[in-house]
Amino acid sequence: MFSADDLTRNAFLGGKLQLWQPKQGYRAGVDPVLLAAAVPVSSGQSVLELGCGAGQLLLCLGARVSDLSLTGVELQADYAELARRNGVENACDLEVVSADLSALPSDLRQRQFAHVVANPPYFRTGAHSAARDSGKATALGEQTALDHWFDVAARRLAPKGYLHMIQRADRLPEMLAGCTNRLGSVEVLPLAARVGRSPDLVILRARKGGNAAFRLHAPLILHEGRRHEQDGDSYTSEISAVLRHGAALNWPE
Repeated sequence: MFSADDLTRNAFLGGKLQLWQPKQGYRAGVDPVLLAAAVPVSSGQSVLELGCGAGQLLLCLGARVSDLSLTGVELQADYAELARRNGVENACDLEVVSADLSALPSDLRQRQFAHVVANPPYFRTGAHSAARDSGKATALGEQTALDHWFDVAARRLAPKGYLHMIQRADRLPEMLAGCTNRLGSVEVLPLAARVGRSPDLVILRARKGGNAAFRLHAPLILHEGRRHEQDGDSYTSEISAVLRHGAALNWPE
């Protein structure tokens, strides 16, 4: 488990959340915040996150929408315990199950959720330099095939439930393959740092039992201008509202 000296307490959503994170392990950036903002969740619904880390994404959802049933699955026991602590200290009822996706507890396998969210490791095994910290290495480096994430998500979704996943743009073919024969009504929202830049990340939305045509949206631009020209962030007003105030992310019509 993490000791007090291993942790920092960081503000999210303009200070609405104060979350403990490891100094040297996996530290959440803007990705889980953006993914949380992309989920069209309503009060009273259930949400399952696969690989919840220290709980950043679920707690961002809970800060935006009240009366949610939030459940996270986390492989690493120390991160799972940290997520529980973050839930308690932010007055959010958060259930965290310490388990491998390949061996979910039987009671969880009997449940279905209105939403499943996931921010899987971005890199295939051997595709990047190994991190020195084991927790960060697990978070960034794939141990479970991406296709299995889709299989678990589809099984845990209730009929007409939604999956939202953020991943590197170069892995989009694998993501689309993961939806085949499992999920439909697939939409992809690319995320580009600036105008004129190729997207680095994508958010995929898919629905269990959906049959709408595939939609590839225009990229969502994160920063103003074509290049970084001064100190401080340069987020667009829409992205700033998400990151600083916990606003929802409006998908294109």
